[in-house]
Order: sequence, then C-alpha cells, then structure tokens
Amino acid sequence: MAQIALTPIVLNDIDLIIGADNYEVSVSKAEIVPTMPTVTWKGMAPTAIQQIAGTATWVLNLEYAQDHATASSLSQYLLTNAGTVKSIKLKPRKGTGAALYTIDALIVPGPIGGAVDQIATGSVSLPCNGQPVRTVA
Repeated sequence: MAQIALTPIVLNDIDLIIGADNYEVSVSKAEIVPTMPTVTWKGMAPTAIQQIAGTATWVLNLEYAQDHATASSLSQYLLTNAGTVKSIKLKPRKGTGAALYTIDALIVPGPIGGAVDQIATGSVSLPCNGQPVRTVA
C-alpha cells in the first residue's frame, strides 16, 4: 500500500471573493462545510444493516469583524444582498497551483452589535446551491 504524502496548509493568507470584491481582510474564518444525510435500514438479523447516503448539502461559514461604517464592507454587503444568490470563490492558500473553490451561496444578513469593550464580530452560515467546484488557479 502506498504511503500518501501530506502537505498541510495554514489558513493565514486566503482569497475570499464575493462578486468582484475581496473580503479576506474582514474574515477570521472561512470554511465550506458539507452535511451528508444518511438513512439506516435494519432487518431482523444481526448483520442485516444497510447504511445509505443521501445527497450532501453545503454551507459557507464565515466569521468576520463587523464594519457598519464602510459602505462596501462585508457587514453591509450581507445586509444589502440578503436573499440573493451570489457566486463566491474561496482559495484557502494563495499561489500558483493552489486550489480554488467556487460556490453559489444564498446571502443572509449577519448580526449587528456585540459585547462591551470588544471588537464586534459576526458569523453567518450561507447555504450553497450544489457542491463546490474545484479548479486549480
């Protein structure tokens, strides 16, 4: 059996493009997460168990610093475009040959405000239409 090499990445220099704008300076977390539904069928014998997978659904989870002063900030973008579907590109590692993932996500608004003496942050889970498309940029 072949030993598979590992090339881990550190998420500290990404691209996050929504429409024509880059938002990587606004986010502290960007992840595309699947949910895979499963169904279990059990028969009347100890070995009669079947696990069947459904179709995965995906969400883009973002954590970000709130900015309600800048007209084109991520906070304002989410509020202004709530309910629309936008193409989003996430490149977890910059550079030639790095993978780029494109998704179509439903924009939802994020929170406004937060705790005293803290930077106001927000998090959203943007439901995706279909699964991410991987290309090498």
